[in-house]
Amino acid sequence: MTRDRTHLRQRLSQAAPIIAPGVYDGLSARIADKANFDALYLSGYGVSASLLAQPDNGYLSADDMQFRISTLCDVLQTPLIADADTGFGDIAETMATVRLYERAGAAGIQIEDQKIPKICGHIPGREVISRETAVAKISAAVTAREDSDFLIIARTDAREQHGLEEAIERGREFHAAGADIIFIESPESEAEFAAIGAALPGVTLLANMVEGGRSPLLPREELAQMGFRFIIYPVAVMATIAASLQKTYAQLATGDVQEERVSFMKLSQLVGFEAIEGD
Repeated sequence: MTRDRTHLRQRLSQAAPIIAPGVYDGLSARIADKANFDALYLSGYGVSASLLAQPDNGYLSADDMQFRISTLCDVLQTPLIADADTGFGDIAETMATVRLYERAGAAGIQIEDQKIPKICGHIPGREVISRETAVAKISAAVTAREDSDFLIIARTDAREQHGLEEAIERGREFHAAGADIIFIESPESEAEFAAIGAALPGVTLLANMVEGGRSPLLPREELAQMGFRFIIYPVAVMATIAASLQKTYAQLATGDVQEERVSFMKLSQLVGFEAIEGD
């Protein structure tokens, strides 16, 4: 774990952006682990949907995430960044969550400034806590970590109701409080992404690319030029799988499945039966 965290922190200093696709369960994590990414991203949205069968609307607990993190980190070679929503409480709970995630094997934690219960960052109606309280939580998270290479990602959802300038100022203060990566959620235009990059030079910025979300989908090369060097695609795989599931279940309801798919032998290899050979 320490090696993976150190490698990921060192990777942040390189010019090329880090691309971190979303994983949400064991199968997606095993497949992504073999695809040579610098990091993987475990979203609360994905875990809430796959583990609890609930939307990303405050149902998830720290224990739910700890279970999923530790399960995945037992088999992953790629560093895992894990969403912690609001830290699951106030300052004391946030500090406890940092320690929980670190000991579960994550390489970093993402903490946001929404009020509880939080909602998905691309759903309207998000409300945030005061800037002072949000900065205090990030400062506490930095203090709580035991491994200095464990990354603290500070996210603000202030853009929707308080405007871009407030979101940028929160990002600036989160960085001053010790956050390693700043995540300003859901800029609503290419110009807003550019404004964030211009306002926070020298800061490691995260861009969240959500298909059909509030932000435009921008090419990673363009994001990198603007200063975004950590780019996540949290639901791309889940959305693709959901489309396949809908199609396959509809086919099964009326007859046999006709779509191309991996063989049972290959599927068994993917889930961990490594002794099984062949396709």
